[in-house]
Parts: sequence; structure tokens; C-alpha cells
Amino acid sequence: MNVHICFIADEYPLPGLVIGGIGSFLFNICSKLVERNIQVTIIGFYKVEEDYVETNGINIHCLKNSQGGRFLKWYYKSDKIQKKIEEVHAKNPISYVEGGDMDLAFVKKIPGIKYGIRMHGGHHFYSKYENKPLNKWKAFQEKLSYKKADVFIGVSQFVIDETAKVLNLDGREVYLINYPINTEKFKPVDNIAVEKYSLMFAGTVCEKKGIRQLILALPAILEKYPQTTLNIYGKDWFFPDGSSYINYLKKDIIPQLQELAFQNIIFHGPVSIREIPRKYAAAHVCVFPSHMETLGLVAPEAMAVEKLVVFTKEGPGPEVIEPYKTGLLCDPHDPEDIAAKIIWYFDHENETSEIGRNARQSVLNKFGLDHVVEQNLQFLNKLINNK
Repeated sequence: MNVHICFIADEYPLPGLVIGGIGSFLFNICSKLVERNIQVTIIGFYKVEEDYVETNGINIHCLKNSQGGRFLKWYYKSDKIQKKIEEVHAKNPISYVEGGDMDLAFVKKIPGIKYGIRMHGGHHFYSKYENKPLNKWKAFQEKLSYKKADVFIGVSQFVIDETAKVLNLDGREVYLINYPINTEKFKPVDNIAVEKYSLMFAGTVCEKKGIRQLILALPAILEKYPQTTLNIYGKDWFFPDGSSYINYLKKDIIPQLQELAFQNIIFHGPVSIREIPRKYAAAHVCVFPSHMETLGLVAPEAMAVEKLVVFTKEGPGPEVIEPYKTGLLCDPHDPEDIAAKIIWYFDHENETSEIGRNARQSVLNKFGLDHVVEQNLQFLNKLINNK
């Protein structure tokens, strides 16, 4: 299959750049596609000196943000992306261009190229579940982007179903392909001792990740297990006025707790993708009580390390965890329920090793890198051959 695919993306993890879920997805999937003789190009805006980078056989065109007024930046950015796609296509014909939810808005479709959107969770989706009003400009861009797409890939059934309620898919093909987890990188770590009664949270430290409710759950846990500690790994989030969410937790939330809880909460800041498996491995229980996710990577990553995981029962949570078999699901808005699930793990220590093993096997079956790569290849083969 002679295929050249192009991702419109600003998050490939070039050296020195902090990445999120989309960056992890690209990092995991792209090199594997290259191994299967798929040509991969990434076009996006990167704060690096180079204009072009080749890494692991992936061609990355690093565009620079244009200077100009706030209301014209979108035009200059989209124009640069369009010109770069045309330039790359002229030299090496592209079979398929893929972007996120808003990335196709101002792309001018080139005959012979298929265009797709991977539903990572867009503006309409998160506005609905964060109970926020739509930004008219972002909503317009997303609707326009969805009109341009020939095909859609959802990272969970939940994001497919909910996006279809707010954006018109017009009966076009929709594929369910989960995020891949590199289970060779995320696997049990034998030389790290588990810190008993230690809790681990990873992710952006913000309200929608449920960290406030997790902190408020600590007093109930500490009453029975006073040795409990909470290690928080992730970058800070900032309110519209520029103030820090971590400072808000430290000044307004944590002081409400008993002094012992205050002492047992440690903010570590961001951790590199290379170090995160070891952080999972050292924890007794990994807790991710997100209010909403399109799928979420941290829960299946920790499960791949054979960890005990408490994930959200909302959204795609039931797609990831089978309660009391591969992990536990909690009500992310209820500190008492979060505490109860953590205490259950501490109370049933003799039963939990099987849950960890089941969790890893579940991830191998659903999120394993080779499995997800094969799903992507089948999707591309069908799409390209149906031109």
C-alpha cells in the first residue's frame, strides 16, 4: 500500500516541548506507521529554530506563527498550512490529510486527497460537558471543519456519540479507534518498590480533572489510613485573570483540611513521558477522577503498568474499566465516593494483584500499540482504495 499521510498538528514531541494527549498519540502512532511503509508528514506550528525536522522517518514541517493583528492570525496560519500541504503534495503526492476537530476549517481541499478528522474532543463537546457557552468564532470554525471532512475517527464511542449530537456528520463513515498505549514502555517495573498507601495523580492540575475533589477526599481516607500520601504530577492551569489553580488549591482548598492532610500532599510539577511509567509503578493506587474525558491516556497507561486505578465513571470510563475486575470507577464530583473506592483497595490488599494483572491484559487487548496500528492500517486501506 503506497500511502502518504499528513497530520496537521502542533504537538509532536520535539525535544524540549511539553506534550499532551495528542502529542502522545502522534509519538506512538507515527513511527509505527513508518515501520509499515506508510510515509508520514506532520505540518504544524512549533516554537523551534528549525523549519524542517526528520525524526524516526517522520517528516515534520515546523511553521512559525505570523506577526499581525489578533483577528488576522487565523488567516495567516491557515494560509501557511495550505501552502505547505500544496508544496509537499507537489513533490510527493499525499493520500490522506488528518487534523483535529477544528483543523480543516480553512483548508482548501485538493482533488485526489481524502480528508479526515480525529475526534480528540472539540469545542462543542467540551462546552457541553463543562457547561460553558459556545464561543461563536470557535463554533463556526469547528462546524466548517466538520463540513470539509470525508471521514471521522473517534478515540472512544462516547466522543463519537456525543459529538454526533451537536455536529452534523451527514452519514459519513465514522471509525472507532482508541488511542494507542506503548505497552513496552508502560509495563511493570520490577526494580521500583511500591510506596504503600501512596496515591498518584497525573494530568493538568485543573478543575475538570477532578483534583479538587480528590484532595477533599483525603480526610476520610486519612481517618482509616493516616500514612496516606498524595503525589500530584502535572502542569499548572491558570484562570482567565492569570492566577494559578495550584495556588488556589494551596490557599483556599487544602487549608480546609486537617493539618495531616496538608502535610501529605506533594505537588511535583510536570514529569517527562520517559519518567511517568516509574511514577505509576511507585504508587499504591493511581487516581484520575476526571469530570470529563474523550478517552484519557493516564488510566490505561497506569493499567498497563499493572497498577490499581480509580477512574471516572463519567463519559468513556466504562469503556476503559470493568469495575472490580480491571479497576474501579468513581463519581468524580463526590469526594466521599472517591475516598470509598481508594479505601476499598487498601482494605482488600490480598485481592488486588489479580486486578492489576487483568488491567494490563485489558490494555493489551484494546489499546496495545500493534493492535491500534493495525486498526489504523485497515482504516487507511479501506479509505484509499475506495477513492
